Amino acid sequence: MAKHNAANARIKREYFNYLKEAQRRDEGSIDTVAKALARFEEANGHKDFKNFHRAQAVAFKHKLDKQPAVRTGKPLSRATVNSTLSALRAFFVWLAGQPGYKSRLSYADADYFNLAEKDVRIAKAARHKAFPSLEQVHHVIAAMPTGTAIELRNRALVAFALLTGARDGALASFRLKHVDLVQGRVDQDARDVRTKASKTFTTWFFPVGGEALPIVRDWHQYLRGTLLWGDDDPLFPPTQIGLGENGGFAPVGLRRGECWQSAGPIRDIFRKAFEAAGLPYFNPHSLRDTLVQLGEQVCTTPEQFKAWSQNLGHERVMTTLTSYGTVAPHRQAELIRGMGAAKGADAGIAAEVDPALVAKVLAAMQSLPGKG
Repeated sequence: MAKHNAANARIKREYFNYLKEAQRRDEGSIDTVAKALARFEEANGHKDFKNFHRAQAVAFKHKLDKQPAVRTGKPLSRATVNSTLSALRAFFVWLAGQPGYKSRLSYADADYFNLAEKDVRIAKAARHKAFPSLEQVHHVIAAMPTGTAIELRNRALVAFALLTGARDGALASFRLKHVDLVQGRVDQDARDVRTKASKTFTTWFFPVGGEALPIVRDWHQYLRGTLLWGDDDPLFPPTQIGLGENGGFAPVGLRRGECWQSAGPIRDIFRKAFEAAGLPYFNPHSLRDTLVQLGEQVCTTPEQFKAWSQNLGHERVMTTLTSYGTVAPHRQAELIRGMGAAKGADAGIAAEVDPALVAKVLAAMQSLPGKG
């Protein structure tokens, strides 16, 4: 069986360039498309795309249903199957309009990659994501050691993630010039910082309490005042590897002048910190859910929650509510039971939500900048 098709490789390169230059897709999303195409080609014996037939799409869907995931050995999730088939459908729709393929392919053939409606609903269903409570994150920070510069960096990293809700890619690429401790903010400048979708925005430190802010201040002063580092030096420098006392390679300090090339080391720091504190691992991104939960508790007006949402880099409040604002099941139970108890305690007070009040709140939210 052939393991490579030169014609397919050429047209795939054109498609990837189309996604990058015309559709403005980033490298990560293009890699996902490439994996979907590779999976299809392998299952289809690397046949020329010009010979594509709808039966191949149907057969591939059946193969996906039986294919186990590499990491778990369990059947592929509906979300993975749906994203794979969606990428393939988009590719063959594009391919049907390309010279040399127009006469061979039909746009309708690409529809055979569609997943059954019930499976699409399963794939897109919102599920509760586990995330740490604010108290748990404070506990982790308090339990982290501080005996070396590397340990001080690790503790300041977790504290800064809680203060800002910054994604791990941004945490890996912040430099000292991006932090303004007087104003209490960090500038997520996409020219230097690896932000999502290369978006530039300012984050003001969230009012999380505890020792997070003092820890970040002390770390900033250590870099500026003790090590005498400048604006372009990394806020969280990589670990310098050198010869240890036993003659082998070992961490010997901090590496100046360059940022981490990936977020892998940051996730490792979080994993070790949570495990050392006796808690399950929560990745850096989960702290954004922690902050959204805090915002739902402290924000009392639509304008305040809009500011909270904008502080996370969201242009629309609904992004915050739908992607991060799901109420945890145990809290959902507490709220529902509490409503029933309140109604039973005072039957004279209407427990129903006033539709007019809801309409006013929604109208106020929609009138704010970045509505939707």
